[in-house]
Amino acid sequence: MRLPGSAYDGQTIRLKHSMTGARVAVPVGAPLKAAPDASKKRGPLILMNTRGRAWAENGFHASWRKAWMAAGVSGDFHDLRRMAVLRLFLAGGTEAEIATITGHSLRDVRSILGSHYFCRDPALAQSAITKLEIARAEKERKK
Repeated sequence: MRLPGSAYDGQTIRLKHSMTGARVAVPVGAPLKAAPDASKKRGPLILMNTRGRAWAENGFHASWRKAWMAAGVSGDFHDLRRMAVLRLFLAGGTEAEIATITGHSLRDVRSILGSHYFCRDPALAQSAITKLEIARAEKERKK
């Protein structure tokens, strides 16, 4: 649970995925940018506990659980990664782009999209119907 300030260059966080060993480079979007920028001013670590030290795994999980409960969110840390896969996909990200950011394999990205989220997202159903209507209108226009 250690992420040194050197992993962040002002635009990208580079890290090694703890479960897969994959090296990932995550471009830092505007909502996240303030946190690592502030961390660099506070000390040598981006992820740190209230004492300014690297998180112990148990301490991180306990604090994470408290934050999730306070926010009224259910699930676990892995659900957050899986949700990132879906949000990136719905925003137009390709499976390869998503795998590059999350550290999943392409097979895992497909599995997550297929088994965990596609059946739950009405936006995908609406998108499919909209495409069908556009195709039908285009076909009629060509007649």
